[in-house]
Amino acid sequence: MGRDTIADIITSIRNADMDRKVTVRIASTNITENIVKILLREGFIENVRKHQESNKYFLVLTLRHRRNRKGTYRTILNLKRISRPGLRIYSNYQRIPRILGGMGIVILSTSRGIMTDREARLERIGGEILCYIWVLPGMKEQKWIHEGLITESLPNGMFRVRLDNENMILGYVSGKSDVVLYGYYQEIESKLK
Repeated sequence: MGRDTIADIITSIRNADMDRKVTVRIASTNITENIVKILLREGFIENVRKHQESNKYFLVLTLRHRRNRKGTYRTILNLKRISRPGLRIYSNYQRIPRILGGMGIVILSTSRGIMTDREARLERIGGEILCYIWVLPGMKEQKWIHEGLITESLPNGMFRVRLDNENMILGYVSGKSDVVLYGYYQEIESKLK
């Protein structure tokens, strides 16, 4: 039985992120190099370098840990393997799923190489869905207040907000916080007018 190299690198990165390690070492193959290039380009990892050890090549990834005034800002990197050797999942370009309303990415293997869901939609090609990747904030983070503009309304009470520092976040209305979030909408609208 063959090894699933994509599942191996996803598990290695996920475990290193959960253990708060700064670097992780994975085996270097053409597929892993292409996936790591996408992770680097999309900002999920900070740096990559190729390392040789006894005629074997490894990729050493530096994971992204943002800093704020009170120490490190922890994010939880979520990676989920979709298509696997026992069950391949394919999609045409129109049915490629959107992760968190476009805040995450889907990595596909297409006839033109490995690419993200946005690139596949632009080129109008489908392929095998390799994995989903998205980032959720850590559980023990500080509360912060930013001004922003609600740019898009999404289903199920979710919405996308562009903050004053040009970051995009995803918000949602939930339970008793309906009134608070509605007041927050009004406050944002009044400040922007």
